[in-house]
Amino acid sequence: MRAVVLLCLLHVAPGRSQFEWDGPERAAPGAVTSSASACNVDTLSCECCKMVRETNRLQTYFSTTLTNLERELDKVNQTFVTLQGSRVAFSVSLYTGDNFKCFGPFGVDTVIAYQHIFINLGMAYNMATGVFTVTYPGVYSLAVTSFSDAGSPGNTLAVCTSLQVNGQIVAGSRELNRSDQEDSSTIAVALKLKAGDKVSVKLVKGCFLCDDSSHYNTFSAFLLYADA
Repeated sequence: MRAVVLLCLLHVAPGRSQFEWDGPERAAPGAVTSSASACNVDTLSCECCKMVRETNRLQTYFSTTLTNLERELDKVNQTFVTLQGSRVAFSVSLYTGDNFKCFGPFGVDTVIAYQHIFINLGMAYNMATGVFTVTYPGVYSLAVTSFSDAGSPGNTLAVCTSLQVNGQIVAGSRELNRSDQEDSSTIAVALKLKAGDKVSVKLVKGCFLCDDSSHYNTFSAFLLYADA
């Protein structure tokens, strides 16, 4: 653009610098004093000035467009960072070792602290307490699988668990009999949860779970849809 402007100035300059010499004083410049009047006098100067104006217009347009695109890109990047930060998913099981062992029975309902972590994206599940603390509000998918083994025929089989939110039972499973040696159950729900909600699985008093490296007892949750 600078080259075009220079070309225009070089072309218009002769018309703007013609002075009459009459003694020590200089006469006034000629009639060509603006780009508009140049169009009436010199076609080439007129076209050149039009080109400069169009170039300036395009430069302004592209600069404005680029600024708007940069702003939109910043918004997209911020949204992406927010989405990355809001990813929440965990899946855990009762025990990590190969030895088959049981958890319970206890005299009171007891929160199950699952010790083997498959994934804990967002670090929302606390292995020490067995509690999942909701960090982002939205709709969550939750699932609990429970398994117990009576040990020998005739013994009482008791697999009883409940999924709780803030200490309130949402769903439960129960198996208490002497008819078979082992049994399992599953809880699967979708819940709308708020930030700060405490989700856990409790073992009902008098019941027990058994597990080994096959991971029969699991607790899983992930964020389906975050609130806007």
